[in-house]
Amino acid sequence: MKNKMGAALLGAVWGLATICGGDAYAQTIASLPAASSAASVTSDARPVFGWVDFCRRHPHECSVNTAESPVVALTSRIWQTIVSTNRRVNVAIQAVTDQEHWGVPDRWDLPDDGYGDCEDFQLLKRKLLAEAGLPRRAMRITVVIDEKGEGHAVLMIRTDRGDFILDNKTSAVLPWQQTGYVYVKREGQAGLGWVSLGGSTSPVVTANR
Repeated sequence: MKNKMGAALLGAVWGLATICGGDAYAQTIASLPAASSAASVTSDARPVFGWVDFCRRHPHECSVNTAESPVVALTSRIWQTIVSTNRRVNVAIQAVTDQEHWGVPDRWDLPDDGYGDCEDFQLLKRKLLAEAGLPRRAMRITVVIDEKGEGHAVLMIRTDRGDFILDNKTSAVLPWQQTGYVYVKREGQAGLGWVSLGGSTSPVVTANR
C-alpha cells in the first residue's frame, strides 16, 4: 500500500510541471548560475542518528558508488532540472514536524504520504534527481544551523560551478555561502561516514519544518 502511495506521490510531483513549467518560468532558470566556491571539509564527523536509522531501512538511498562523479557537470538542462525539482517538491509536500507526524522528535523518511519535515523534503529531491540521471554521490544531505538557531537539513549539490543548496524554505537554489546558514556537517563522498564543515556544534536533531 505504501509503495502505491509513494508512486502516486512521485507522479504528482512530476505532474506539477504543468503548473510550474510554463515558458516564462523556464526562462528564469534556463541560464547557468554564476560560479562560486565549494564548501570546505575540516574533519570526519558523526552521522545524525535519524540518518543512520533511515539508512538501515533504505540502504539504497544511502549507498555511495565511488565510480560516480563527485560533482555534477552543470548544463542549462541539468540546472533547470535541479531548480524545478526543488520547487515541485516544496509545493507537493506539506511541512509537519516529526513530533506531529510520527510522535517522535526526529525521524528521517521519504514523504510517501505527502507529509514531512526538512530532511524528508531533501531525501525526496535527491531520489528524483538521481532518477533523472544526476550522480547520487554528488548530492549530499547536509546539517546546518538555521536563522532561528535550530538544526535544519538541506541538500547540497556539488557541481563544477560550486556547491548549491536545495531547501524546503525557499524555491531559490542558492550557492551554499549565500543561505545565511551555519554549516555543520554533511554526508561524505567516499562511504557512509560523514564529514565536518567546521561551522558549529552539531544539533541533536534536525526537527524543524
